Amino acid sequence: MSFPSILMTALSSLGANKLRTGLALLGIVIGVAAVISTMSVGRGAQQQIVEDIESLGANLIFVYPSQTPSGVVGTITLQDAYALIDPGNAPAVAQVAPEITAFAQIVAGREGTSNQVRGVTPEYASVRNYEVTSGSFISARHVRNRSDVAVLGAQIARDLYGHRDPVGQPVRIDGRQFTVIGIMKSRGGDNPFGDYEVMAPITTVYFRIESQRTVQGEISVQSVSVQTKEGAPPDDAIRQVTSVLRLRHRIAEGDSDDFIVNSLEETIQTVQDAQNTFVIFLGTIAGISLLVGGIGIMNIMMVSVTERTREIGIRKAMGAKWRDILYQFVSEATLLSLGGGLVGAMAGVGLSTVLDGWNLGDQPLRTVVTLDITAIAVTVAAAIGLFFGIYPAARAANLHPIEALRYE
Repeated sequence: MSFPSILMTALSSLGANKLRTGLALLGIVIGVAAVISTMSVGRGAQQQIVEDIESLGANLIFVYPSQTPSGVVGTITLQDAYALIDPGNAPAVAQVAPEITAFAQIVAGREGTSNQVRGVTPEYASVRNYEVTSGSFISARHVRNRSDVAVLGAQIARDLYGHRDPVGQPVRIDGRQFTVIGIMKSRGGDNPFGDYEVMAPITTVYFRIESQRTVQGEISVQSVSVQTKEGAPPDDAIRQVTSVLRLRHRIAEGDSDDFIVNSLEETIQTVQDAQNTFVIFLGTIAGISLLVGGIGIMNIMMVSVTERTREIGIRKAMGAKWRDILYQFVSEATLLSLGGGLVGAMAGVGLSTVLDGWNLGDQPLRTVVTLDITAIAVTVAAAIGLFFGIYPAARAANLHPIEALRYE
């Protein structure tokens, strides 16, 4: 038989029992739709996290204290940060933004909350891509004079002051009165936690709220954000920063660093690797429904072979070859799975489109449907149908025509 004849025969056989065909299709449709929608949610989450990290700033390197194998916890000081900005020490470094963090009670009028207060320098805004929509950011004069001033994130400003303009208004931080000098632009979906930031001069936070000194009496900081110069290779900047800090910390050659230096690219790559594993896990779980759908197709095809035993005997008696019978039943199984895969792909894309933008708690759900996910899901569905259709097809093709004709 020619391929068009086999295809028409398969379509005719499937159309003879529409309800059974529809139920067999449904298993594949649900499986493919589940794979596409769950993986699109995973890809959307991955993209959202990467964008959140990228929103922290461009060309960034992060420096943190770490624990050495001997158990000694390292320290990063304000003086370490200032040493990195020296062109003679690290020519690839453009700006540095050290920071101190502390938890404090924030009160404005009758409204209050416990929140993290971040002690920063003027460079923090440009290094971390923060914009002021009202008032001004912390200046060098504020740092030098240990001024009791604060800059608020957009959301915490609304929570504390409602519709009033907070700029110039007092705010109490751990019982001490500060003056609000600026309001940050809302970070929205890019970095919603940034909307709850409370920032003050680094010296003010150190002397008024949180005091941490090294044994040498230097001011300890929790982290330093380092912005590299445009075009400077991140690896060069990391080597220069590492060299300066090892020299300042008097770390002997061969000894482990008491600090960690990570580039933004490394952080993004780590997150992407973790998210890829998560996306594959989601796809695998959803793929189980595809396997169930394949078993359903096999079951339907076995029933079909049993019902059409006499038909198979007649066709063989009239000269149908082994491969003709095999191809007919394999084509029926493949049409079922491929048709279900295409319908499931449309359903999965539609479901992903509907889910995109849905609020999940306080966060909008993002979905990203890519061609590779859709193509893989449909291909796997067709392959599953082919795999599970081979045994029933082979069983039909191997029937002896005399026994088939005698079958009741």
